[in-house]
Order: sequence, then structure tokens, then C-alpha cells
Amino acid sequence: MPNIKSAVKRVRKTEEAEHRNISQKNAMRTAIKRAKTAIKTDASEKDELIRFALKKIDKAAQRNLIHSNKADRIKSSLMSTSK
Repeated sequence: MPNIKSAVKRVRKTEEAEHRNISQKNAMRTAIKRAKTAIKTDASEKDELIRFALKKIDKAAQRNLIHSNKADRIKSSLMSTSK
């Protein structure tokens, strides 16, 4: 544990950011899984779930939680399987 006040604050802020990033990444993964299962079962709300997953993917890429190429790859696979 650091002794300097600013270092203590930096540790605290880093942990907060880490928790926030993890929860946003988990929400993105959940949205992707829900969209894929909706596509597989041909659910009625399939389009809405795909749109929501694309939004989560774009937000994660915008916040540098995932690389932009990975975001494009995930979006492409979602769109190709939805046809």
C-alpha cells in the first residue's frame, strides 16, 4: 500500500476504473450472447437485440475496451449470421 496521498488516490481511481471497464465489457458480452441466441432461435425481437449488441460493441470500441478491428469483426459476424 502506498504512503503518498496522491498514490493512494491513484490506486483507488484505478480500481474504480477497472471495475467500470469490466462491467461494461461483461454487458457487451451478454448483449452479444443474447443476440446470437435470438438469431439461432429466430426470436421475434431479434432485430432489437442485434441493434442493442451493436450499440454496446461500438461503445466498448469507443472507450478502448476492445480494439476497433475486433469490434468490426464481431459486428460483421453478427450481421452475417442474422441473414
